[in-house]
Amino acid sequence: MSLLGKVNRKAHLFTSGRKGLIKKINAEIDHSAEIIWVHCASVGEFEQGRPLIEQYRKEHLDKKILITFFSPSGYELRKNYSQADWVYYLPIDTKRNAVAFLDAVKPSMALFIKYEYWYNYLQELKRRNIPTYVVSAIFIPGQRFFKWYGVIFRKMLKCFSHIFVQDERSKTLLKSIGIENVTVSGDTRFDRVKTIVQSGITIPLIEFFKGDFLCWVAGSTWPADERLIASVMADLPSHKLIIAPHEVDGKHIATLVNMFAGCRVVRYSEVIGKEDDLKTKLLLREAKVMIIDTVGILSSVYHYGLFAYIGGGFGTGIHNILEAATYGLPVIFGPKYSRFKEAVDLVSLGGAKSITGSGELAESCRLYLEDPVIRKTNGRICLDYIDRNVGATRKVLDGIYNLNRI
Repeated sequence: MSLLGKVNRKAHLFTSGRKGLIKKINAEIDHSAEIIWVHCASVGEFEQGRPLIEQYRKEHLDKKILITFFSPSGYELRKNYSQADWVYYLPIDTKRNAVAFLDAVKPSMALFIKYEYWYNYLQELKRRNIPTYVVSAIFIPGQRFFKWYGVIFRKMLKCFSHIFVQDERSKTLLKSIGIENVTVSGDTRFDRVKTIVQSGITIPLIEFFKGDFLCWVAGSTWPADERLIASVMADLPSHKLIIAPHEVDGKHIATLVNMFAGCRVVRYSEVIGKEDDLKTKLLLREAKVMIIDTVGILSSVYHYGLFAYIGGGFGTGIHNILEAATYGLPVIFGPKYSRFKEAVDLVSLGGAKSITGSGELAESCRLYLEDPVIRKTNGRICLDYIDRNVGATRKVLDGIYNLNRI
């Protein structure tokens, strides 16, 4: 699918998913119990909020949970999420929609995950005195909240009953603009990735592919990442690679297969369900590269790597590095990582490496493939970092309970 095709498809989902939405919500909502509204921008924010949603569900079986997404990718992937009573797109942020949505849902509480500050929704929530929180928020100097022209953005922040932030810097920045109702609770993503490891999910097909080979995982990659990775494969010691691109449409997967023309490549979709087939077993044994051309399993795939490359660092910013770090994998990524606290921290600690080109990538990969002591040492740094930062879910929920006297 071309870039224009992807944009058009997402635009179609964005608009068609919102067609008649308020009417649909009015028809489906059941007010037999209090409704907690959780808003997530997309998949990443959903995963960040997931520990909160699931723990709250355990502790309040008498409440109902409604989740909204702004993006099609988030909604399409999680529209059948079992821990929510309803999952919808968020109607576009207009005053009329905000009033109609809140009239339909009548939430007793609203949670916004990490960011997405919608003026009309926040103003209407405040007007109705509905307790409203933002969770796992992070603020950095230079954001519009802290600019001379940021009056309207600061006004949105003042609509929150309380703000739960990831770090002390965020709290200090908010204090500088007169916002004091802030608690440093940490990042709930640490709790989420820890539960993934504890779940012990295995993928026998990938286990068979890996065999006794040294194996590394490249996750959430974009074309710039993929070109680099393909360029260093021939220069590395004997190994296998599992690569999970961010975009999994057919055209991109075909392009990716061609990038690794010098290697035997297997696509996950062509072998799933055929684990007992002799031809499949032979293909898995002989293949050097496995392309994960499906969504939803990457967090479990990292389990099979010795180290991980995380994509996005040559574009707008890196993707989730915690999903790899929680398995004790040292991580590598491109130069665009300064907006991500965990990446900055792990580079400083030595568990992560930022690279700027193929030479540095080859050097880092070779080091981790050839030196198990350094690999394990740096991986341990990542694992210890995860362990030190779990617990945000409990802090946030206890804070909300105290504020609401639940």
